[in-house]
Amino acid sequence: MKWKLQTLDWYLIKKFLGTFFFTLAIFLAIAVVFDYSEKVDDFIAKKAPLSEIIGLYYINFIPYYAGMLSPLLIFIAAIFFTAKMANNTEIVAILSGGISFRRLLYPYFIVALFLAIVSFVFNAFIIPNANKVRVDFENKYINNQFVYKERNIHMQLDDSTYAYLESYSNINNVGYLFSLEKFKGKDLHYKLLADQISWDSVLKNWRIQNYSIRYINGLNESIIRGSLLDTTLAMSPEDFARKDNSIKTLTLTELNAYIAKEKKRGAADLVAYEIEKYTRYAMPISTFILILIAVSLSSKKVRGGIGIQLGIGIGSSFAYILLMQFTTTFAIKGGLHPMVAVWIPNLLFGIYGLYLLKIAPK
Repeated sequence: MKWKLQTLDWYLIKKFLGTFFFTLAIFLAIAVVFDYSEKVDDFIAKKAPLSEIIGLYYINFIPYYAGMLSPLLIFIAAIFFTAKMANNTEIVAILSGGISFRRLLYPYFIVALFLAIVSFVFNAFIIPNANKVRVDFENKYINNQFVYKERNIHMQLDDSTYAYLESYSNINNVGYLFSLEKFKGKDLHYKLLADQISWDSVLKNWRIQNYSIRYINGLNESIIRGSLLDTTLAMSPEDFARKDNSIKTLTLTELNAYIAKEKKRGAADLVAYEIEKYTRYAMPISTFILILIAVSLSSKKVRGGIGIQLGIGIGSSFAYILLMQFTTTFAIKGGLHPMVAVWIPNLLFGIYGLYLLKIAPK
């Protein structure tokens, strides 16, 4: 028998989406007010134009916080309106009318599918592009100018090429006491030493000054010296830029390309990037799990109204967030694989959701 949406399904879908978007709008309005009150002194001190505050910052601030708050608010919205229906004995009437609890879940999962697709598209592609604009604004008007302070910088550019810089200035994109080594197997066959290396933003290459190149071929060696050399290298000024907010500005395609490039270069510290990658896949699935938990928890009428169910639900959502933070921290500090760290909360809460479904009113 072919299943199709009934009047009850449309009623639940509209009620769920209406509650969710209304709750989201309230939380976003509160977030904007608090953020503005916190940053207004910076806006005034650095003379940020109102058009840029609204058109560049807050227009892109809203999608970022919407993506961050959505899983929690989906959960709260599902609990709130389901508990309210249960309190008004609507759930009892629906189940008494011959509709099974599993059948009652269909419209919830239709909403979950819609929100999961929207969440994936936004978090994978739309929000990162919005974050680029927001982060650029913050770096210009809010954050202090970033200064790269690392010393004695070692970088692996590919399987056989290694670079070294004593220091690098990201203000004028100039590196000092630069060396470049290339190996054939375990044998060094090329070594470049230079006083200075600078980035040419027009030609998109590196300009090496006061250099010497040593070629080694067994017992034969030759040295070439010069004052100026333009070349391309598998590094860029972005390698010396601020890292603390750059992950959120990468689309999923860019994130995958970055991880692949860094692995080819031999980079080891990619856990945060891999966690971000797997989170973008796992988060949409969590929508189904959280909705299953929310409906199973709140579909039974209890004494005292919806407050108890809402409290248990919010407590469960914070437990999920806490577990996610614990596992990701364990991945960064303790060596747990990033994919395992990201999926453990979904697995455990998925089991919890199936248990609640089993004991839910039938």
